[in-house]
Amino acid sequence: MRSLFFILLALLPMQIFAQACIVETQSAQVKVKVCQQNRTIPEHLFRNGFCKPQLAGQKTEVTFVDRCPTGAFGVCRNSQSSGVPYQQDIYYYGVEDDTRFLKPACERQNKGVWMAQ
Repeated sequence: MRSLFFILLALLPMQIFAQACIVETQSAQVKVKVCQQNRTIPEHLFRNGFCKPQLAGQKTEVTFVDRCPTGAFGVCRNSQSSGVPYQQDIYYYGVEDDTRFLKPACERQNKGVWMAQ
């Protein structure tokens, strides 16, 4: 009985942070779609900070979901923003050729692990 309690306790954080947001932006030439899946960010900070991009001159639409949808060409696992201890997974959709820019940024700037899908 005690081991069942610890197993359930271990699963609890996954349920607390089961949230994601799909961010779609569009400028005159470029349309971008990413999904940020929360790992350790407090819910209010994730919803009101991480999922509210401020991109000048671009139309931005944010949709909240439980999990990021399938179909991404790559994922930056355990991504961290500079100076912030929180982690999220970032799913990239669209142009797979962008991997040449996204993979190094994931690994160097965001201290994440790039995974091709």
